Amino acid sequence: MARRERRPRQHLPGIADIRIGADDATVALVVDVLRREFNLTEPEPYDSGFTYLRLDTGNTAPDPDGD
Repeated sequence: MARRERRPRQHLPGIADIRIGADDATVALVVDVLRREFNLTEPEPYDSGFTYLRLDTGNTAPDPDGD
């Protein structure tokens, strides 16, 4: 069976979509380390065994005024 066509993903400047494949203890440790430096959404575990979250690095979009 062929894969369905996917829409191109849209990403916001400064936002990273993260997928973690690990056991619960390792996911908790990785999330704890990331939280020390970044704003995160709450991790969402899926039946696939992966945990997804978003990480905010701050606005990285180019300044339209050129500053």
